[in-house]
Amino acid sequence: QVQLVESGGGLVQAGGSLTLSCAASGGNTFSGDVMAWYREAPGKGLEWVSSISSGADITKYADSMKGRFTISRDNAKNMLYLQMNSLKPEDTAVYYCAKYSILGTYRSRLAETSYEYDYWGQGTQVTVSS
Repeated sequence: QVQLVESGGGLVQAGGSLTLSCAASGGNTFSGDVMAWYREAPGKGLEWVSSISSGADITKYADSMKGRFTISRDNAKNMLYLQMNSLKPEDTAVYYCAKYSILGTYRSRLAETSYEYDYWGQGTQVTVSS
């Protein structure tokens, strides 16, 4: 059974930093999974934040996160991370990690659209106070 468990959320002041973690278990080999972070703010829809390829050689960010957020992964530990710096109140949201496998498939090496992702975590709350 595939599980994604996020952690590291919390309350932080504007300008502060947080690092989110996502622990993956079950399913295919983690090193064959494309991983992503999404977020959902109150009253808003799901927003893509960042994606990282299975081998960590390609990363991509939403424009509003570029230069502030860094996605990374440790395939040996089955872990995904999101380092968030210079946080703003508008970054307040529930953050989700998601994944899909490219092993034995012709699927994209790096997707942004949520429907590409097969598995999702339960989310971790990030609140940025002004």
